[in-house]
Amino acid sequence: MPASTANPPRIAVLADSDTRWKWGALTASRIVPGSGSGVQADPALPALDGFLLRGRATPTPRQLAEVGVRADSLREVTAVEFLRAMTQTSYDVLVLALVGGGVQAVLHGLKRVWEDSPDRPVVVTGYVGVVYEKLADGLLLRHGADLVLANSRQDAERFRAVYEGVGADASSVTEVALPFLGGAPYSGEHDPAAERPYTVVFAAQPSVPESRKDRTYLLNRLVQHARLHPEREVLLKLRSKPGEHTTHIEELPYQKLAQRLDLPPNFRLVYGNMGEVLDRTDLLVTISSTAALESLHRRVPTVVLSDLGVREALGNHHFVGSGCLASWDQLDAGHRPTPDEEWVSRQGVAAGGTSSAGGSYASSWDVARERIAKLLDRPGGLPPLTPYYTPATAPGYLPGILARHHLGPDGSPLPGAPAADREPGPVRQIVRRAARGAYRHGVQRVAPVIRRMGEL
Repeated sequence: MPASTANPPRIAVLADSDTRWKWGALTASRIVPGSGSGVQADPALPALDGFLLRGRATPTPRQLAEVGVRADSLREVTAVEFLRAMTQTSYDVLVLALVGGGVQAVLHGLKRVWEDSPDRPVVVTGYVGVVYEKLADGLLLRHGADLVLANSRQDAERFRAVYEGVGADASSVTEVALPFLGGAPYSGEHDPAAERPYTVVFAAQPSVPESRKDRTYLLNRLVQHARLHPEREVLLKLRSKPGEHTTHIEELPYQKLAQRLDLPPNFRLVYGNMGEVLDRTDLLVTISSTAALESLHRRVPTVVLSDLGVREALGNHHFVGSGCLASWDQLDAGHRPTPDEEWVSRQGVAAGGTSSAGGSYASSWDVARERIAKLLDRPGGLPPLTPYYTPATAPGYLPGILARHHLGPDGSPLPGAPAADREPGPVRQIVRRAARGAYRHGVQRVAPVIRRMGEL
């Protein structure tokens, strides 16, 4: 199904959260053959169909609007409904922007529905940001896609080592870069005489750290910094509003914790696109968020906090060697980190306009585009998908992963799987929204209370 210049490639993206939708849609806009090496001004694609995998993290309309990526069509589906859709519409490229288990389940389902048809799309998957945990588990669950994208030279080397170490084909690993880097580079220390105040931004994460004690500590230190520097604007950048979920569950939203504090006038909670927030940022502070890479890309002074330790559980161990680790005490005293250029380069961050591969950031997807073009032009079509995990290699692991998405060991729908022959009626839609709201209420209200009672 190679696409001609007269018929641009048709792309589908399946995502399970707002952040993965952002990654998947922007990745699709960069890797399709013929998209060129430049950054598109408008991320909308004329032939992009979006699918949102139904679950606890399915994004709300507000979250989708905040991402700023549009599609020609966008609908919510189960895995079984999505597989049915793949037999009804022809695509050139399919991007799976899912958690590892979701990728593996869909790969097996696609293998079954396409088993008699070599005329299938090129299947692409990867990671939304920093890969600091479950490296082997997540990678092997993504094995079987035609391209497994690595966001940096360091990740590409690690990914290949894992695949080769278990005897799996590593040729799918393809080095690219994070698709949402960009924006004007930081112009230097803010001029006190200008209208805009010096701005410090703390990029919060939904699940890091987890405990009330640690999250309260970070919030108090941020508020304390605002009081110590009343001439500055201090922003707490939040990923989601109460009642919404992102990729990770947030049991203790900072909004809820902040309600108990007397906040200074120069302290604010903000939402919105991270790139737009960085446009007015003079110092970015975080625990381990991918926002740190966005900030470093633009040469904004960036700090990864060490206050709670440098630990794998926090993810800030990923930044060892970056030159960005510092504490709130140091920041309060005026410290500004200097990032290590070699470390930055290995992370796929194009600080100074140079990518980890030595070229420009805009050319980071050239290899992926070339590989996809060759696959689309392959004589006789593409071979069947061949995930590393099979009922023979992982009989105690794979069936459970597939069953979560109502698929049997061979990738076929299990009895009682949701029907895909019609759109859900208004009553079913209301029930789904109510059930999702009840789940979120349980996570953010009931679960913390039960946990505290168990500690008495």
